[in-house]
Amino acid sequence: MNIFKTIIRLLSFRLTREEMLNFSTKHFIVGLIGTWVVGMGRYWDDSGAKLLQHLGLGSVIYIFALALFIWLIVKPFLVKDWNYFTVLTFISLTSFPAIFYAIPVERFVDIGTANTINVWFLAIVALWRLILLFYFIKTFTRLSILNIITITLMPICLIIVVLTLLNLHRVVFDVMSGIRNPGPHDSAYLVLLFLTQISMLLIIPLLIGYGVGVYGQWKNTKEIK
Repeated sequence: MNIFKTIIRLLSFRLTREEMLNFSTKHFIVGLIGTWVVGMGRYWDDSGAKLLQHLGLGSVIYIFALALFIWLIVKPFLVKDWNYFTVLTFISLTSFPAIFYAIPVERFVDIGTANTINVWFLAIVALWRLILLFYFIKTFTRLSILNIITITLMPICLIIVVLTLLNLHRVVFDVMSGIRNPGPHDSAYLVLLFLTQISMLLIIPLLIGYGVGVYGQWKNTKEIK
């Protein structure tokens, strides 16, 4: 019960830094199972998905990679008590909102309506998880607001680009030639395609901001010593 209480507090932006530091193996296991189940649900009706995605293993691999990336980009800021396990557990526990996108709405409504609903699900889940990441970075690192924004957006931009390359190439070709067999996720794919273009434009400014932020943090730490 304490674990589920922690998840609720996390998803409602009420978890403290001390509670994050107290993440245990049990928290991680629950988060891992949730990631696996949601991962299977996300692709169960997608005929174009790969085997790893149908088995939910793609989502499991994804959280390890994402956690490693976030841990690495924050590491140079010399944040106290910053460790990979805490980041990994947090990422795994934020997988639960994605269950909304696994709802098979196309079974109950027409394709056009299903497209619209799936776009809204995608927007809600993406925004929710983005704000959760912002909250986690802000609460745990206590860095400046500009550094927090930079650290939050960098992995998200990379994720969007990677997801597009892995999942949307076949849809892009369909869109360019005219969609002959529309599916319930087509609009969601188009939204991701748009976000990919935005992400590519943000990469260079984010990298510059990241470099300036790391240099400023090192300089402040050196002056304190």
